[in-house]
Order: sequence, then structure tokens, then C-alpha cells
Amino acid sequence: MTGHQHTDDAGGSTRRLTYADFRRFPNDGRRHELINGEHAVTASPNKRHQRLSVRLTVALGVFLDANPIGEVYHAPLDCVLSFFDVVEPDLLVVTDEQREILTKRNVKGAPALVVEILSDSSQARDKRTKRALYERVGVKEYWVIDPDTDCVSVYRRGAAGQFRFPETLAASNADTLMTPLLPGFGLDLVKFFL
Repeated sequence: MTGHQHTDDAGGSTRRLTYADFRRFPNDGRRHELINGEHAVTASPNKRHQRLSVRLTVALGVFLDANPIGEVYHAPLDCVLSFFDVVEPDLLVVTDEQREILTKRNVKGAPALVVEILSDSSQARDKRTKRALYERVGVKEYWVIDPDTDCVSVYRRGAAGQFRFPETLAASNADTLMTPLLPGFGLDLVKFFL
């Protein structure tokens, strides 16, 4: 087997899963991920989640077609961050200077931008576990979209190399989502969350 042994908090031995194990997971319409060698499964997204995902993919795609400085990808696409960490973010952007992380099968390394859209089954994992993972592996920006509050929390790296306290943007404030990673990109949150 390809997994490695480690000791859990209770002193027992558990097997950490790897990307080789991940490749054997069933194609059952659910999102399978590995975080620190542990298998996590999320139910298929609901209609609102899908609508927001499509809208953001289109907005980023149109921008990147007009300003060819990177590429946007949407789930499902394996993002192999380490031997024990394989995730399928809702969206990700790989900029031109990091194209070497794109392979035929997956993204092998930290994308510049990762986006997760919260759902009931993924909320805690997206807000805490994945945020910590994306920070650890070098993602430059992490956007967490909350369809229940029509808000986006934006995590950006600070001078110390860690995510700063998030900037929260809201449709109720008529905010526009922008990023220094994509100069000139702007997403009107009122229209986005309609």
C-alpha cells in the first residue's frame, strides 16, 4: 500500500492516505479530498452554489480572455498540494508565472488564487481546515464565498507570509471584489449574488 503510518492522539496507529489512494476513490458525484492524509467527502453542491460557481467562472474567464495573464479552472480538478493533501477547490486561478504547476492530469502545487463556495456540508472545513492548508502551501489569495449572507471573505498574504485577517465584502454594501493578482478585474457583488 502507498499510505504511511502515523500515531493518532490516542496513541494508536492510523494510515495516512496519499494521492495514489485518492485516485482509487469512486467517481460517485461527491467531492473526495485528502487533507493531511485524511479522506473528506462533501455532497454534491446545490443549485445556488452551482449558479455562483458558474457566474464566477464566466467572470474570471472573460477577464482572463481579454487579459491573458492566467487561467481559471473549476471543480472537479485535482489540486495536489502535497503527498497527503489533494483538494478540489470550487475554482482556482493559475497565473502565467506558475504555469509549471499545470500537468495533463491535475494542478501540482499551490495556485495563486483558490475559491471555495460554502455549503452546509463544507462550511467548517472550508473556513478552518482548508484555510490553514492553503496558507501552509503558499496560496496567495483565498476567497470564501458565503451564499447565505451574500458575502465574500478575502484572505491575502501579509508581509510575514501568512494570511492576514480577512477582508469581508458584501452585496448589502454594494462592494466590488478586486484582487492585485488580476489588475483590472472587478466583480459587482450585487449582480453576482442576484
